[in-house]
Amino acid sequence: MMEFNKDVPRIMHIDLNSCFATIEQQANPTLRGKPIAVSAYNNPNSCILAPSIEAKKLGIKVGMKVSEGKSIYPNLTILVPDPNKYRFVHQRLRSILNFYCSCVIPKSIDEFVLDFSKGHDENTNLHKVAFDIKNQIKSRVGEALTASIGIGSNRFLAKTASNLHKPNGLDEINIKNYLKIYETLRLTDLCGIKKANAKRLNNFGIFTVLDFYNASILKLKQAFGSICGYYWYLRLRGFEIDTVEFKRQSFGNSFVTPPQFSRFNDIQPILSKLCNKASFRMRNSGYFCNGVSLAISFRDGNFWHLGRNFSQNLLLGQEIFACSKSLLEKCHYRSNILSISVSCFSLQKILPFKQMDMFGFWDRKVNLAYALDLVNNKWGEYSLITANALKAKNLMPERIAFGK
Repeated sequence: MMEFNKDVPRIMHIDLNSCFATIEQQANPTLRGKPIAVSAYNNPNSCILAPSIEAKKLGIKVGMKVSEGKSIYPNLTILVPDPNKYRFVHQRLRSILNFYCSCVIPKSIDEFVLDFSKGHDENTNLHKVAFDIKNQIKSRVGEALTASIGIGSNRFLAKTASNLHKPNGLDEINIKNYLKIYETLRLTDLCGIKKANAKRLNNFGIFTVLDFYNASILKLKQAFGSICGYYWYLRLRGFEIDTVEFKRQSFGNSFVTPPQFSRFNDIQPILSKLCNKASFRMRNSGYFCNGVSLAISFRDGNFWHLGRNFSQNLLLGQEIFACSKSLLEKCHYRSNILSISVSCFSLQKILPFKQMDMFGFWDRKVNLAYALDLVNNKWGEYSLITANALKAKNLMPERIAFGK
């Protein structure tokens, strides 16, 4: 049996606690210390996306209906999402982390992996770095925000460590304590092992994390029915096999409509807003697209979807909206609409100083995108196009923390 990885842990996982809810508490100090939840809508059947730390202590969980949350705590405050705030915090946190580590990998809007295995002094005390990061979050992002931090020899163990003592925890899994920690965990406590995978493992006599660790490669391959069993064998022993970064395939946004939306004309303002959001996110990451897809779910259970590539290079929200409307005309099914989503695909990188056409139309379009993003700027957020243009002119402003 392969031994546990003896290398000194050099991977750090950072997870903002109750991200959306605590950001709302930071922005509005009157909400601090109170049970609140961020939900898609403020109605009884809406789904809770992020309960605050105080709400979680009462038993209110992600995925509950608002009505269920209020049955536990009738005075639960419900807020609708404000993505601009959340992206602002993500960018501010990322700028802090870039100071400490040259390899920062965002895993989601509230999770980051820091890889100290390359280009850093092996004697760097990661526990001290973690405490410094916690202090920087308090002073530069917001005093209401906390983060759980885990340290391990691979990404999986670092994330597992970050989940051990939420909220605001700091733990390390290493060769000295991994068995003791494994004894305290259930299979479903491991990231990537939910009920279906736990049942697979149970069918092969694996009921605990220690059983999982002690199982042979052959048994794990049989349990998962693929090479994934071998990957789990390595993860549990602290070896890194999750470093593959997949290329971004699309950018999209979706919206669940209120019950009264039944006509296609009703959704055009929503469709326009979705296209503008998707185009901004795409530009913010430095892409334009050639493809647009539109998907509609109906309240009677039916689903319609259509996507196609267009001849023009799409960068602006109004261009994507025009393409989406042309797709919408192809949908002849009529029923009450449940949700609508727009996606931009066939992505290409926006390369600076690359001649896109003979008459300079592309340059004018990029300049228009820059101007629109500058006018619509909120919470100090700019697209990559706008940020590069401001930096080139030495006009990039300092972003100001909110809710202090």
